[in-house]
Amino acid sequence: MSLLRLLMIVVVLAGSVGLALSNPTMDNYLQFVERELGKAIDRMDKGTPTREQQFIRQVFQSQSKKILQEVVRPHTTRQNWGLASRYETNAVNTKIVVIGIAGQFIPIKGVEEATLKIGRLVF
Repeated sequence: MSLLRLLMIVVVLAGSVGLALSNPTMDNYLQFVERELGKAIDRMDKGTPTREQQFIRQVFQSQSKKILQEVVRPHTTRQNWGLASRYETNAVNTKIVVIGIAGQFIPIKGVEEATLKIGRLVF
C-alpha cells in the first residue's frame, strides 16, 4: 500500500471520527429550534410598537423552554446515522425535517412555516 493511500485512509477515518463526535444531540436540536423561534419572533414584531415588542420578547423568553418541552420534544424523532442525524418533528400540523451534521443543522422541510406557527402560540 502506498503512503498516499494510507494517508488518505487516515484522513477519511479522522474525518469520520470528527463527524461522529460532533453529531448533534436532541438538546442541540432543541437549542436550534429555540433560536429559530427567536428569529421568527423578531421578524413578526417589526410592525408593533416598542413597548409591545419588549412584552412579546419577555413572554417568549420566559415560555420558550416550556414550548420546547411540551410542543417540540414529544413530537420529535431522531434517527442517529452515526456521522449525522435526521430530526423529524410533527407539531402544529406541520412536518419538520432537519439534518444535523458536524454540530450544524440543515433545514430540509417545514422549518419556516412551523416557527411562525409556534411563535404565534407564545401570544
